[in-house]
Amino acid sequence: MKKRLTERQFQEAIKGLDVGAQTLEIARGVLIDGKPQKEFATALGLSRGAISQAVNRVWAAHDERNLPAGYVRVSAILPEHRAFIVKKWAEDATKKRQHKK
Repeated sequence: MKKRLTERQFQEAIKGLDVGAQTLEIARGVLIDGKPQKEFATALGLSRGAISQAVNRVWAAHDERNLPAGYVRVSAILPEHRAFIVKKWAEDATKKRQHKK
């Protein structure tokens, strides 16, 4: 699935985000206009990793602001068997949210 945003979603995502104009230009081109990241890497003389990082920075901000009501994002270091259980819970929660749509 290609990551895409509307102009409104993009504007919401970048509110308060501390990034430079070039990062915004790259993210807008990829996320709104659907341009390939490779095009920016070539045009700006940057690595694909740098382009990906710029896009992911804005996408992560969008993703964080759009959690469903009653959900929180967590990050934890757990023993393997407990991590397995938490991953299953995450899969179940995703399935439940998709069925509600």
